[in-house]
This record gives sequence, structure tokens and C-alpha cells, in this order.
Amino acid sequence: MKLKITQIKSAIGAIEKHKATIKALGLGRPNYTTIKPKNAQILGMVNAVRHLVNVEEVED
Repeated sequence: MKLKITQIKSAIGAIEKHKATIKALGLGRPNYTTIKPKNAQILGMVNAVRHLVNVEEVED
């Protein structure tokens, strides 16, 4: 199982930790999308920036 992560809001004005998390997820601006494996590390990162991203589960 993988996660399709789409940034829906800008990180401008967000705290530095959230900006770094967005960058680490491979995002950078609204409407960018990335596919990541579903594991504890990625889920924790997504949870930290849940107000900036939209997450969907996709099959491999």
C-alpha cells in the first residue's frame, strides 16, 4: 500500500519544522503530488503537516 500525498496549502507562514517536513516529503508548492510508501515514518510526517496536505491510499 502506498500514499498519494498532495500539498493543498502553501507553507508560507508555517513554522520552520513544518516547512522542513514538506520539503522532506518531496513537496514544495500547492498542487504538487508525490507517492510514498505507507510506513510509520511517513505517517508521522503527514500527521505533522495534515493541515497542509491531502492524503489518499493507492494500490501498488
